[in-house]
Amino acid sequence: MPKPPGPEPSATVAAASSSQSGALDAPFSLKARAADGPGTNPEELIAGAHAGCCSMMLSALLTGLGKPASSIHTKARVQLEKLEAGFTITKIILATEASVPGLTAAEFAQAAEDAKKNCPVSRALAAVPVEFTATLLP
Repeated sequence: MPKPPGPEPSATVAAASSSQSGALDAPFSLKARAADGPGTNPEELIAGAHAGCCSMMLSALLTGLGKPASSIHTKARVQLEKLEAGFTITKIILATEASVPGLTAAEFAQAAEDAKKNCPVSRALAAVPVEFTATLLP
């Protein structure tokens, strides 16, 4: 990513939702975006929000089926590319794995797809293509 002219842009992001937890207070900078500086960047924050939301939705859906998960782990990666219009998030890659006693592979696949499709962050990012894999662990 090209360095803009002038001083190195940096800031501290403090985020809250309607729950107002105030749990996030993190530095971020252009160097963090390029992966060679401390802190985080907007794309990492989006990835973390998406992974967490998908896991929370999947947990709720599985619990609603009477088959709560013993573990759920979701990773997200945001792909940022320079297009003619400027830097753009062109894809999100979500990978979920879970251990759910008594759940069939078909039930898991359906619940995972529902979670990916219906979590609030997925709905907010609906314009971005999502590559999704879900693995049911033994």
